[in-house]
Amino acid sequence: MEIKKVGVVGCGTMGGGIAQVCAQAGYSVTVSEANEELLQKGLGAIKSILARNVERGRMTQPDADAVIGRIKGTMKMSDFADCDIVIEAILENMEIKKKVFGELDKICPPHAILATNTSSLSITDMAMATKRPAQVIGLHFFNPAPLMKLAEVVRTILTSDETIQAGKKFGESLGKTAVVAKDSPGFIVNRLAVPFLLDAVRMLESGYASREDIDAGINMGLNHPMGPLALADLIGLDIIVSIADAMYYELKDSQFACPPLIKKMVTAGWLGRKTKKGFYNY
Repeated sequence: MEIKKVGVVGCGTMGGGIAQVCAQAGYSVTVSEANEELLQKGLGAIKSILARNVERGRMTQPDADAVIGRIKGTMKMSDFADCDIVIEAILENMEIKKKVFGELDKICPPHAILATNTSSLSITDMAMATKRPAQVIGLHFFNPAPLMKLAEVVRTILTSDETIQAGKKFGESLGKTAVVAKDSPGFIVNRLAVPFLLDAVRMLESGYASREDIDAGINMGLNHPMGPLALADLIGLDIIVSIADAMYYELKDSQFACPPLIKKMVTAGWLGRKTKKGFYNY
């Protein structure tokens, strides 16, 4: 199946980034939001990113204009009726996602692939909200989507080989390395990364080492671009807690149980860079 037109449900940080990546790769993109304010905010963020790319010499103004020209914003799900693939990128709430998948199943053409950008929730559950479970996959991008080079293509026990191959080919067409994972909590990256981040929090919480020394140890000892606590601030502590809680709920494995410190920080509104305060002040 040839993919020509892409739909993206949600124009927040991830949805907007995915829409931008697809438009930059030459696809015609329709991206939706719940209301006009959120839609304009999302489209404005894409325009700002492209403007910075032009300013820094990463792309020309005509190229940036062409990318914007390939993106159509909407508040109507019916506008996905001619899409070959639709990627859901909304809140990590299973009931809302299942509702979206049920609506897309009725609107999209029979050949269309329905994908989710979820980082931890069961894709099988979403697939069963449709009458095309063989055409439902995970397509998990990483933040920021325009810069990160990986996409996880996730198959359920119901996904067809043809859908997986189409999803992988699509990811590669966006300039990503596409890796295939099973529909299991955390897939590949978060399954490995979340325990690592939580262990760093436990180490700080116990007084074993300072935040600076923990981060310097990983940064310089393992040659990671940043330490785990700085990375947690970048991702967002609320996001980490949400992913970890979902994984713990499914797997009942203590390595995914959030230490009290990170829970208290989220309760206090210390979410990392986006609130200017997390393990570090910004």
